[in-house]
Amino acid sequence: MSQIPGLLPRRAALKMLDAVLRRGETLEQAGGAANGLPSHSDRALARALAGEVLRWLVDLDALIDSATQKPLPDDAKARMVLRIMLAGWLRLDTPAHAVIATALPLLDGGPKRLAHGVFATLSRAEAGLPAAPTLPEAVAVRWGGNAPAIAAGLAAPPPLDLTLRGDVPVGLEGESLAPGHMRLPRGTAIENLPGFEDGAWWVQDLAASIPARLLGQGEGRNVLDLCAAPGGKTLQLASAGWQVTALDNSPRRLERLQQNLERTGLSATIELADAMGWHPEEQYDAILLDAPCTATGTCRRNPDVLHRIGPRQIEAMALLQSQLLERAANWLKPGGTLVYATCSLEREEGEEIAAGCPLDPLPITADELPAGLEPTAEGWLRTHPGMLNEAGGLDGFFVARFRG
Repeated sequence: MSQIPGLLPRRAALKMLDAVLRRGETLEQAGGAANGLPSHSDRALARALAGEVLRWLVDLDALIDSATQKPLPDDAKARMVLRIMLAGWLRLDTPAHAVIATALPLLDGGPKRLAHGVFATLSRAEAGLPAAPTLPEAVAVRWGGNAPAIAAGLAAPPPLDLTLRGDVPVGLEGESLAPGHMRLPRGTAIENLPGFEDGAWWVQDLAASIPARLLGQGEGRNVLDLCAAPGGKTLQLASAGWQVTALDNSPRRLERLQQNLERTGLSATIELADAMGWHPEEQYDAILLDAPCTATGTCRRNPDVLHRIGPRQIEAMALLQSQLLERAANWLKPGGTLVYATCSLEREEGEEIAAGCPLDPLPITADELPAGLEPTAEGWLRTHPGMLNEAGGLDGFFVARFRG
């Protein structure tokens, strides 16, 4: 049965979706189910199917329910397989006959006839999806008036953003939305791009590059990059002339940071430690606190956050962020600059944390930001996936800057 072409990646997608929706794993953690597949194309297909199901889950379920007399349980295997079938047909343009041949075997010993009938009904009716995904109700309530625009920004996976170490490498072509930035179409094989071997750039979403930009040129001054791995902001700061101390509590992620430093020829002092128990030997001219968060702002590339993040996770992250910011404020030299950032769309992890910071505000100005972005009235920055949508969008971030 496993010899059916296309069956293995669909079986892996099924395992990934079960891990996310039933066990609460991240899509990255669940991706291990695809690692053993025999080819890169199979691994990519498994991840694409799982990602598209999570991105369009509410709408896929609405289609399934419209074609059944009695709703299937949310955790029914037949529902999960139908989600994969519809995602392949409606999002990945897999022909209907190929969808049936490659997905129905997942239900051997189960309700194959039911799934076949539901899919046949929807395909004959030429069912379709809306222009933008429907957000889960609780998520739409949390995001309030921004929810429709954010949903529009989720309609497709994001393009590939690069941050340049210096000049644009010869042969690298794309769209630049800010100094030192290059945007390429999604699906680009990064290892084949000009400048990869030379470390001329690294992958980093445009929004994720803004916090380090707001510290300016280092001119040899010292900066602490808290929660630094996998290192995009460390690389930015080092390339801008800062003497960087990069702290993180994950050996695996710090190993990746070290590899990125070696590839780019940049340098930083790496500290393996938990920031809640670490004590620096000196104060810093600048601190970048890109705090651990729920990462709901990365929903374009990680649609699992739409389904596994709720009030409990948000409250826990907000408490940790407040504690980290309080500790970091004591490590800043008088007159120094601290930037606080999270890749979260939740006010509890952004605006509410910034409002309680003991340091003096240092407002962000419009001329420091990529064209099309504006600071808030408080001098903070709030981005979300619906912004710059015509240019390919960007992740959701909150950024605030303070003076010691």
